[in-house]
This record gives sequence, C-alpha cells and structure tokens, in this order.
Amino acid sequence: MNKNNEMTLKGVLPVIPTPFNEDGGVDKEAIKKITSFCIESGAGGLVFPGVASEYDFLSAEERLELLEVIYEVNKGKLPLICGGGKGDAETIVNNILESEPFGFHAAMILIPKQYANDEKGAHDFLATIAKRVPNLSIILQNAPLPVGAGLSPKAICRIAESIEQVKYIKEETLPSGSRITELIENAPDHLIGVIGGGGARYIIDEMKRSVVATMPASEITDLHVQMWNAFKAGDVETAREIYKDSLPLLIIQAIYRMRLTKHVLTERGIFKNDIVRAPLPEFDDYDKKELSFQLQSLSKYFKTTVLS
Repeated sequence: MNKNNEMTLKGVLPVIPTPFNEDGGVDKEAIKKITSFCIESGAGGLVFPGVASEYDFLSAEERLELLEVIYEVNKGKLPLICGGGKGDAETIVNNILESEPFGFHAAMILIPKQYANDEKGAHDFLATIAKRVPNLSIILQNAPLPVGAGLSPKAICRIAESIEQVKYIKEETLPSGSRITELIENAPDHLIGVIGGGGARYIIDEMKRSVVATMPASEITDLHVQMWNAFKAGDVETAREIYKDSLPLLIIQAIYRMRLTKHVLTERGIFKNDIVRAPLPEFDDYDKKELSFQLQSLSKYFKTTVLS
C-alpha cells in the first residue's frame, strides 16, 4: 500500500470505466487498452474504481481482477488511486485492504449521503477507516446529494484538520469554485491540495483557483491533458479554446454519464461497445448523429487514436 508516496498527485487523473463483454462479463482486453490510452495521453495518475467505474455494479472479484490488470499495465509509471467503494466503514476498510497488493498511492473515500446533515457522523465514519488502515493516504471526496453528503467547506476542513491521513480533498459540490477557494484558504497544514471534479465541466475555474489536479472521466483524456498543460504553461487563451470546444460533449456526458464515456471510447476504437450495468438512458439516432458531429469537431485534439 502507498508504495508511490514520493509521488504528488497532480494534473489530469482520469477515472477508468469498466468495459463489459456482450456476455455481461468484464472485458480485460479493453481495460488494458483504456489504461494504456490514459498513460499515453499524459495523465498524472489513474483512478479505479470510482463512481464512473460503476463500482456499485461490480463484484469484489471483478473489482480486484480489473485492479490487477491496471496495475500490470501501469508498471509503476503513474500513481494509482483506489476507490474505497460504497458501504459502511468496515466494508470500505475491507475493500482497501483487499487492494493492498496493487501498490496504490491513495484511496478516495466518498462521504456517503446519509451524513448530509451529520458532520460528527461523517467524521467518525472517516476516522474509523483511517484508524483501521494507519498508513493510508486519503482523498476525501465531497460529492453533492444524491451521491454524497455535500458537506460545507467549513465542515470538510474541520474533518480534514482532525484526521492527518487526509492528504487531498476532491470537491465537486456546487458551486465548486467558491468551495475550492474556501478549502484552500482554510486547509490544515498536512493537506497537500484540492482536486477538482464535476466531469471537467468547471475545469478552467478550478485551475484559476489553484487545484492541484482534476479527476474527469477518461474518454477525452488527451484533450484534458492538453488543456491542463496549456493553462499551466501560461497559455490561458489556448486552454480556454479547448475548454470551449469540449463543453458541448461534456454537457451530454452530464446526462448519459458512463454510457457517453463508453460510446466515445467505442468510437475511438478503445472499447468494443458502450454496455453499462448502471440504469442509464440510451441514445437514439438523433443523439448518435450529434455525438458523431461533436467527436469530429474534437478530433483535432485526439492524439493516440482515430475515430472508427
């Protein structure tokens, strides 16, 4: 566990989705391809499993099987972030301990929605996990209802202050910009940084507010890396241009979530299909035509694969 602690998380940290075969099982060849794609695109780290990985719909055996594939493909090139998953503190502790062989850098732990109005409960939940896994570096994920608790920045800072294993905060409760600023201004000394979320739909604002990283879905990782690098190099105009071009696709992604991610990865030749286990809406012919147009418009940013 935490074998890459000398690595600081920074840049674009894509959440790897779970590809499925037509027979309903997980597709290990496709998970190899998406992992390689993210590495070749210049990602700063790899996240699995997250909400965008459909972790609610994976068995423990599938989760560990795919973690092993990602670990073997990565070969220590990038820090790995393990999602703690869903459930009570004991379940998440078990998930983390089962993931130990894969040398992850940090575990991302979502404060569950039942603690929306219960700061003490949220603190005790996270403190229990930290105590059970004492060498764990934690990314505290604060997501809005109905996914997470959507706690206030003041509450998140108090929780982080009292649990030194919290090294990062992933803030995606809206409005995320002002929350990120408040978190950074009041962060405890042991906090390394704040990470943006929200599918990169607010990434320019997040970068202006000095997030250390962003954690979007993976279908346009190469584009997101170009945007991040341009902004960090001081070329804000280019970063804004890329951002403007990406927004129409990301608006659709906000509705269709993992199905959009998998559809794009299929069109880019990385996945074989856009099968999801999560109950998500399907595309009709008009949707598919619009997506084809959006992908052609963005193809100038695609560096490692071509549209099928």
